[in-house]
Amino acid sequence: MKQKFMTWVKSRLAVMGYALPLVVLSIICGLSTVGAEEKVPVFPQSTYDAYIIYQNLAIFWIFILGLIIIILMKLREIERTQKLGADNDNEDAPRLE
Repeated sequence: MKQKFMTWVKSRLAVMGYALPLVVLSIICGLSTVGAEEKVPVFPQSTYDAYIIYQNLAIFWIFILGLIIIILMKLREIERTQKLGADNDNEDAPRLE
């Protein structure tokens, strides 16, 4: 019983030996940037510039939706040609030589 307990303690100490330096390092790195944070405005304060940003976002999403629609159309076309059997090789087809 004592042997099992000592093995368990050694395994836990080994895990803590690897984890403890990582925890200390992450705390030190987290504390080193506390005073260095600077407030940066994400969106500009003027309404004209904000309008341009929102307009660009709307155009971006319209193009993304357009690409999705084009991909879906191409997938349907591929399915249609596979149903017709146009993708299979025909041995009786004439060949150009």
